[in-house]
Amino acid sequence: MLKSARKEEKDPEGRMPLAEHLRELRNRLVKSLLAILVTTIVAALFYKDIIQFFTDPILQAVGCDYSFAELAKNTSENKCARIVQNGLLSPFTLALTVSLSSGVVLAAPVWLYQLWGFVAPGLHRHEKKYSLAFVGAGFPLFIMGAYFAYWSLPKMASVMLEFSIIGSDNQLPLDDLLQLIMRMIVVFGLSFELPLLLVMLNFGGVLSGKKMAGWWRGMIMGITVFAAIATPSTDPISMLALAGPIWIMYFGATGIALVNDKRRARREAEGPTDDEASDLDLTPEDIGEVETVSASRALPEQASTERVNGYDDVT
Repeated sequence: MLKSARKEEKDPEGRMPLAEHLRELRNRLVKSLLAILVTTIVAALFYKDIIQFFTDPILQAVGCDYSFAELAKNTSENKCARIVQNGLLSPFTLALTVSLSSGVVLAAPVWLYQLWGFVAPGLHRHEKKYSLAFVGAGFPLFIMGAYFAYWSLPKMASVMLEFSIIGSDNQLPLDDLLQLIMRMIVVFGLSFELPLLLVMLNFGGVLSGKKMAGWWRGMIMGITVFAAIATPSTDPISMLALAGPIWIMYFGATGIALVNDKRRARREAEGPTDDEASDLDLTPEDIGEVETVSASRALPEQASTERVNGYDDVT
């Protein structure tokens, strides 16, 4: 069994030699990789269901009431888009990619905890509290953005396929479709992290709430332009699905920053906490007039004023 090096360390401040830090980093990396490996194997057993989960809403949006498996066996003429796979190795590569991606996501609580366990002892008490709050808020925000992407993808697919020529057969390569889905989920999820990033910069003293409040016009325009670029469809529904929640969260982050600025001002007036060093005043001061002091001879032999070769040392 791998034992954490920090559990054997008795230093109350969590200090340890470099070798112990490297040993603990190795142990935590091994635990994270084992968790990813286990979840990847589990996801590999259900990778078809995972693909079905992402493709069914899009197929239904473009007029296909069949499931992914039924559509592959359906020989009747229909006007809906067909999902296809190109190449002999494409099914295996796709299964491996979907399984590994799902394994990393499902194992996120484990490797995030290992990352936190390695970094936390080097943080101050208030930094630990803020870090836990940011991690606790960041994951739900990412999930919220991913849900909005999943909700807007069928509407986007319906609008995009309306540009097809009448009578043509739409074939959607499954690997390209899943790449588009994952890209949309990542873009939407990371976009929802923007307010959290602004709050982190404010809590770190880099950005003030007053400055954030002054940026509201530019932020609304910038978020709107970003949403229009990030969503590949031309319909306003997908764009507003991304831009609207970010607008709301931006103003919420601005309110939190303003409150935190007032709280920081009160805390600075009270002085530093127990685990923080006080600010030192390094301004040089005038030491006043220098008083001259006569130096006495250290040895009786040095009382003579005679010098030998220019030196008064008898040796």
